[in-house]
Amino acid sequence: MSDPDVESATDLLKSAPETAYLWGHVAGSGDIEPETATVHTNDETCANRLVAVAGGGDIDQQVTEHPYAHNTSVTRTKDEYLVEIEGAVVANATGAFGLPVGDDAGGYRFDVFDDSRKQLLRGLLESCGTVCFKSSSGTVGISFVHDDRALLERIDRLLDSCPVDAPTGDISETSSGGYWFGIDDDAAGAFGTWVYDGSDETNLFAPTRRQKLTRSLEEAENA
Repeated sequence: MSDPDVESATDLLKSAPETAYLWGHVAGSGDIEPETATVHTNDETCANRLVAVAGGGDIDQQVTEHPYAHNTSVTRTKDEYLVEIEGAVVANATGAFGLPVGDDAGGYRFDVFDDSRKQLLRGLLESCGTVCFKSSSGTVGISFVHDDRALLERIDRLLDSCPVDAPTGDISETSSGGYWFGIDDDAAGAFGTWVYDGSDETNLFAPTRRQKLTRSLEEAENA
């Protein structure tokens, strides 16, 4: 099932808000093979919206257990939705956008999405980003976590060119063997507000992820 409130992309290889959002998710949480991309999301509505953008695809629901990136002794169990997109368009997109295929590294050529940078970053935030309220400082925390340092370096450069100020810390290793970096706490709230601004007009967002950010912003405002 796809989402009737989201339009299918007319061409998955051309820049548009919906393609930027889709390929942001693929880059951030996708397992990519020559003609298949499998995107992982914990939001069922988001899964349906990605299928709608892609013009079709299969969704497989499963229960997964993940260790926390910063403390592998703690795990969390969640419903996960696997969106599978198949066909030559996947092979063409991996070449066009520099996405990694199998064990081959990617170059992440996202310049084509310069006009839809907000939607690209929204897809990346929802797929490999974390949002929380930091009670100790009364601020919103936003970070990006991924096994591929090259992707985080590309995201860092995208944040450098945001219309809102989004300074970041250094990329560091996680205890689980991946990498992460965060947006400075005093800038995270403004970035979060900007990245979801206008999302109701296109429905290109994961409702649970946006709700978590909104709730964190409200807690920070009332802290």
